[in-house]
Amino acid sequence: MYQHVFKRGMDILLSVVAILFLALPMGIIAIIIKLDSPGPALFKQKRIAIHKSYFTILKFRSMPVTVPHDTPTHQFQGETMLTPFQNLLRKTSMDELPQLFCIFRGTMSFVGPRPALWNQDDLIAERDRYGANDVKPGLTGWAQINGRDELEIPVKAKLDGEYARKLQQGGWKAFAFDCRCFFGTFLAVLRHDGVVEGGTGTLHMQASASSQYPERREAAGK
Repeated sequence: MYQHVFKRGMDILLSVVAILFLALPMGIIAIIIKLDSPGPALFKQKRIAIHKSYFTILKFRSMPVTVPHDTPTHQFQGETMLTPFQNLLRKTSMDELPQLFCIFRGTMSFVGPRPALWNQDDLIAERDRYGANDVKPGLTGWAQINGRDELEIPVKAKLDGEYARKLQQGGWKAFAFDCRCFFGTFLAVLRHDGVVEGGTGTLHMQASASSQYPERREAAGK
């Protein structure tokens, strides 16, 4: 009942309000993208939907058109190729705004595991272990506010599984957890938490570096 009625109803209502409120800013962003670099304003990509079906995600284009189409964020190593405006779009997550239309259509929700690329077999397989492929993907989620690009794939999948279990419980607990993820996203975006190009697993690498080089940890503490 919560997933299919209340949560879906809230997705429709909030997406309509957001689209109307952000129509002008999104139009301005689209114009700037066209003026900023060659290529279309919108970027379409094949992603994994609920139960490992497929859908087309919409984003503002925040990379040069020369970048391979299905490159995962954590494999992108060309930060120097980005224009200042493209960097701004990615750091503030404004490139995700067109996904409001995906939410309205019902292929996404406001809160859920971030939709994997169709070719991210490692992430899809890990999510299978935790049942995270059996809930609708979201604009933001539990993993997004707990590390985002910095998380290794097994950790990210485990967090997505935690969200899936909470959601399947339904009721006020599921609603409270959705609210926690939703409002926690604003704080994460303001801090730019977890936004690291080519950055999957950097939290683990930072922890390893600290244990191997304690003098660096002490220096950082100062």
